Amino acid sequence: MSSKPATTASSRAPACRPEVAHLPPYNAGLSTQAVQARYGVSTISKLGSNENPYGAPSPVHDALAGLGHKVALYPEADQALKDALARHMGESPSRIVLGNGSEQIIHMIPEAYVSAGDRVVTVLPSFGLHILTSEMMGGVVEAVPVTAECEFDLPALHAALAQPVKMLIFSNPSNPVGCMMGAADLRALIAACPADCLVVVDEAYREYAETDPAYPDARAILREQERPWIVLRTFSKAYGLAGLRIGYAITSDDSIAHTLGLVRDPFNTNIAAQLAALGALDGMAEMRQSIEKTNHARESLRAELHRLGLKVAPSYGNFLFFETAMSSADLAEALLHQGIIVKPWKERGYTHWTRVSIGLPEDTARFLAALTAILAAQPAGQSAGQATGARATVEA
Repeated sequence: MSSKPATTASSRAPACRPEVAHLPPYNAGLSTQAVQARYGVSTISKLGSNENPYGAPSPVHDALAGLGHKVALYPEADQALKDALARHMGESPSRIVLGNGSEQIIHMIPEAYVSAGDRVVTVLPSFGLHILTSEMMGGVVEAVPVTAECEFDLPALHAALAQPVKMLIFSNPSNPVGCMMGAADLRALIAACPADCLVVVDEAYREYAETDPAYPDARAILREQERPWIVLRTFSKAYGLAGLRIGYAITSDDSIAHTLGLVRDPFNTNIAAQLAALGALDGMAEMRQSIEKTNHARESLRAELHRLGLKVAPSYGNFLFFETAMSSADLAEALLHQGIIVKPWKERGYTHWTRVSIGLPEDTARFLAALTAILAAQPAGQSAGQATGARATVEA
């Protein structure tokens, strides 16, 4: 008599949508606890997720005091945070949309605007959700690779926009590369878009880049032309609220904000996140101090990576993107054995590139010492991968 369990109709998973079946998994990386358990290390340097190692400014801690007495209730309307953001930016509250991290808004945009067969243009390598969320809705995504110098390939982007396109979406500064598009190039790129193309500029790392006077005011440039646009921002990076998941979008007009609201989850930003974001806006002086330290450390680490003979992309974020002869997966594995978490890039054509976040000085020193030893132990003559081709997974 067979002991094989019977297969019943209730145990079979239904067929998923074809747009979902081919999607690659989202690469969120390993947690600190998983690394400690798997590799038997006690000290962890977490340099894979571009978090602010200095944490949230002190007004956030004050804002969250007494939170335990409020969590039994659903969050009230998020108007207080919208009003505060509007005052901060000189914007209309009715054009602001809040999300459970800016990632949720990146999901909401294709849900509201991308239909099967619509063309979407982005860059490569990319923040994975810029590709995945449109493909999930049946969109056809064209990802334009950066140049050999790791800069935006503007002629190729202009060529991609010469055809009908529903949406242009990219990060400025870029994630994971770190390059920045200046005002003149951004203005020309927007002008190259068809009049009905929705332009989405993801400014997750804006606070790190705006210390450079060449960093453009995307909203001001977008307003120069009569076209639909969305600018994305987040409290996860410079403000140090990654664990609370809150981000926001500024839209070109009330109708886009209204449409995004139609696909928004009810109560999509929780009480803690709303209060913390309000506190973060009161702690901008502390936030800017952490940015100054991070940007200085980034340039010091860039110089050290150059000293090791590595190719390093220009960066205006709180991270560096660099190429090694050994694969990024092998490098990341070797670093994990020493308790150091980095982000090995897995998009096809970039599998010898690694993104490392700028951490506290002691974490950066540990990473640099370990990297130096690992590279010194590698046999000569290995060749690095070429930066061409399509992605093999979805990167964060």
